Amino acid sequence: MKVFSSPGGELLLVWTVVVQLILCGYGMGATDGTKNCKLSSESEFERKVLSRLEPLAQKNLTVKAKNGNENYTYVFQLCGDAGGVPGAGVIQVSSKTTVIGMYNATQAIGGSDWVMLIYKNGQKYDAHCSKESRKAIIMISCNRNIDMGQLKVILEDRDKDQDCFYLFELDSSAVCPAIQSQISTGSIIIIIGFCLLAVYLIGGFLYQRLIVGAKGMEQFPNYAFWVELGNLTADGCDFVCRSRNREEPPAYRGVATEPLEEEPEERDDHLLPM
Repeated sequence: MKVFSSPGGELLLVWTVVVQLILCGYGMGATDGTKNCKLSSESEFERKVLSRLEPLAQKNLTVKAKNGNENYTYVFQLCGDAGGVPGAGVIQVSSKTTVIGMYNATQAIGGSDWVMLIYKNGQKYDAHCSKESRKAIIMISCNRNIDMGQLKVILEDRDKDQDCFYLFELDSSAVCPAIQSQISTGSIIIIIGFCLLAVYLIGGFLYQRLIVGAKGMEQFPNYAFWVELGNLTADGCDFVCRSRNREEPPAYRGVATEPLEEEPEERDDHLLPM
C-alpha cells in the first residue's frame, strides 16, 4: 500500500523515519549510561556507586598537562569510549595515543560525598613499574555549586616497581548526598494547623460577608459559638484560679431577720407624786 503519492509526501516519510531512528539511538545510549562499565568483580554495592554517576555518563572531559618538555592531553569518559577509542575510559594523547584505563575493567568505591573510579588494564609501561598495565584513578568529590567541574591531573605515580597509577580529580554535584529536611514532624503539624486556620478564617469571613450579608463582628465565622466558648473558658478559669474561699460569709452584717425579743416595759408610775 502506498502511503503518499506526491513527491513531497515521500520526502516527509523519509524524514520521519530518520528522526525516529535518531531518537531510538539516543534513547538506547541514554538508557545504557553506567551499565556500559564492566566491573572487575560484579557486586550490587559497586553497581549502586556507579549509578550515582549517571549524570556524568557519555561526556568527554579533557585536560592538558605538561611533564618536562612534553605536553599531554588526557581524555576521560565515564563508561564510554574516551576520544573515540573503543573500550578506553582514559587516554593520553601526545605524539601518540596511549590507553591508560579500560572501562571494561572498572572498580567503583564510594562514600557519602565522594566516589573513586578506577580503570584498569591500560597499555603496559615501556620501562617503568615492571612493565605492568597502566591504571587510572579518578577521584570525584561533592560540589553542590557545579554539575560537572573541570578534570584535573594530580600526579602520575610511576617511580616504583608496581601499583603505579594516574590520579585525576573531578568535582560534581552528582555525588553529593541528598539534603535532608530540617523541619521536624511537630513543625509540619503546626504549619498545617496554621494553614487550615487561615483557610477557615478567610473563607468564613468571605461567606459571612458576601453570602449571609453580616456586618461588624458578625462577619467572624461561628461568632456565637466562639463567644460562648470564651465565656465558658473565663468561667472555668475563675472557678479554678480564684484565691478567696467560696464558702466565706460576706464581710458586712445585714439586718437580722429574726424578730427581736421585746424587753419588759418598765413602769414608772410609782415615781409620780401622790
